[in-house]
Amino acid sequence: EPFVADEYIERLVWRTPGGGSRGGSEAFDPKRLLEEFVNHIQELQIMDERIQRKVEKLEQQCQKEAKEFAKKVQELQKSNQVAFQHFQELDEHISYVATKVCHLGDQLEGVNTPRQRAVEAQKLMKYFNEFLDGELKSDVFTNSEKIKEAADIIQKLHLIAQELPFDRQVCKYHDLECQLIQEFTSAQRRGEISRMREVAAVLLHFKGYSHCVDVYIKQCQEGAYLRNDIFEDAAILCQRVNKQVGDIFSNPETVLAKLIQNVFEIKLQSFVKDQLEECRKSDAEQYLKNLYDLYTRTTNLSSKLMEFNLGTDKQTFLSKLIKSIFISYLENYIEVETGYLKSRSAMILQRYYDSKNHQKRSIGTGGIQDLKERIRQRTNLPLGPSIDTHGETFLSQEVVVNLLQETKQAFERCHRLSDPSDLPRNAFRIFTILVEFLCIEHIDYALETGLAGIPSSDSRNANLYFLDVVQQANTIFHLFDKQFNDHLMPLISSSPKLSECLQKKKEIIEQMEMKLDTGIDRQTLNCMIGQMKHILAAEQKKTDFKPEDENNVLIQYTNACVKVCAYVRKQVEKIKNSMDGKNVDTVLMELGVRFHRLIYEHLQQYSYSCMGGMLAICDVAEYRKCAKDFKIPLVLQLFDTLHALCNLLVVAPDNLKQVCSGEQLANLDKNILHSFVQLRADYRSARLARHFS
Repeated sequence: EPFVADEYIERLVWRTPGGGSRGGSEAFDPKRLLEEFVNHIQELQIMDERIQRKVEKLEQQCQKEAKEFAKKVQELQKSNQVAFQHFQELDEHISYVATKVCHLGDQLEGVNTPRQRAVEAQKLMKYFNEFLDGELKSDVFTNSEKIKEAADIIQKLHLIAQELPFDRQVCKYHDLECQLIQEFTSAQRRGEISRMREVAAVLLHFKGYSHCVDVYIKQCQEGAYLRNDIFEDAAILCQRVNKQVGDIFSNPETVLAKLIQNVFEIKLQSFVKDQLEECRKSDAEQYLKNLYDLYTRTTNLSSKLMEFNLGTDKQTFLSKLIKSIFISYLENYIEVETGYLKSRSAMILQRYYDSKNHQKRSIGTGGIQDLKERIRQRTNLPLGPSIDTHGETFLSQEVVVNLLQETKQAFERCHRLSDPSDLPRNAFRIFTILVEFLCIEHIDYALETGLAGIPSSDSRNANLYFLDVVQQANTIFHLFDKQFNDHLMPLISSSPKLSECLQKKKEIIEQMEMKLDTGIDRQTLNCMIGQMKHILAAEQKKTDFKPEDENNVLIQYTNACVKVCAYVRKQVEKIKNSMDGKNVDTVLMELGVRFHRLIYEHLQQYSYSCMGGMLAICDVAEYRKCAKDFKIPLVLQLFDTLHALCNLLVVAPDNLKQVCSGEQLANLDKNILHSFVQLRADYRSARLARHFS
């Protein structure tokens, strides 16, 4: 523990007799304590001197050992310098000897190389002499196990004999080449990779090396196509060959590329031709399906082969192989596609109209049709003969789905089979066919037929099925727009054809919306108002508002009001089901305004007694309740004002001015207020006329 002087003195005091505090067992004795301190200090001084002597002794010993160590280090440094000098001398000597050895080796090589060449030349001259004599006696030519050495000799003699008119050596060259190829073939059948590698290395210097590669490729494909899927077989074959070709040939990427070229140009091309030529002229649908399927599977196979080492530009290599197979089919693809799509779309439509026993009538085009549209927008006159469609809309979601499905498949094939530069143009051609058959031949025809089938406003119990046409057309528009965004836009998004397609789509939709607006606004709503007029004319009696017995009126509102409200609620529900978005509010606002005008004009045809006025107020209150279903503030406000006007029919003459200046009537023209007051049965009384004036 660390030394603490205070604690040390405390312990010394407690150990000394008489050194404790007052009140202890022994009395405090300062003299005795002082004596103990003096003795203890002397002991400490003696101990300090002893320790100091010991420290001095250790310091002297340490200095002595330091001098000895420094002396030893100096001796070691001198020894190290001597050893380093010896090492330098030895290194110089080794370098000198190595230089001499290299020089001697160069001299030996200069002598030995010409000697070896002379020996080789002598051997070749000996073998060449055997060919001249026509007798091959050397063991290297007669022993089949030394075919590798014989091939090397024949290769060298062949290079010499190329400049000489000598046929015997050439025959032996070709004979030996055939033996090597046969040996390679046998080794491949036995699966001896090492032997195949040796023979291939020998044949590398022969002209028949390419034939060796051809034999390898041919034998690799024996028994490789056993499944029904030739593309899967080809992929497995290439994977298997890719694993072993590097162990056999010195240029594996070239051999593998040649195998793939052989597979594409022979196997796949033959298979594609068999599949497509069979249905090319007889069945366009099957032809297009097969072409799309085969091209897709071929490109998928190409993607798998991209994993292998086929040289520097394997993407271009594989693209050329695919193009060589499909070039004759892709050149006129879009003509076949559009021709099939037109015939298929026409058949779908005709089959639908036949199922409805409907003979499709021709619709005018060009200037005459445009003139009809302008006249129809400005008048309520029916153009052309009215058609009784028996409630048939001539719109079918099944037909639309079939047309969109056919077009979707056409877009998919177009994306896959079209050249990138032709893709936007081809996609636009398919889109125009969709517009022609879906929008014009089906939707536009249904709208024209629906417009022609809308009854006149004077018809009774007319079937206003045009709202069904609106509902189905609205659904079809959504499907058409979805396909435009999902399948056409990705194909044309980065081309000038995008603006052309958007403009064509805009024109078609505007044209259809114009006809829908015409059918709803100028004809269907007129028919609804006409129906209400018929109900009011048939059900409303003059005695309803001027009963003979004022004290015996038991009804809350008139029968005409009940039937009109029921009819209006039914039509409002139908409009909400047929449209969506802001179109619902627009049509309901127009219907509500016309409904209000009809009731307003209808009420002005009668004279009202006091009780009749109360009944008219009840009727208007019911009409107002019906107007709430419209959920259009303007319509509700109109009926609130009409309800306030009806109060003028029953209010006391003294209160007329007060009611007319009320919040709802204060802003109305005085002639309107006067016209309602004139409907009172007691209007001609001097008292009422005086109060109102």
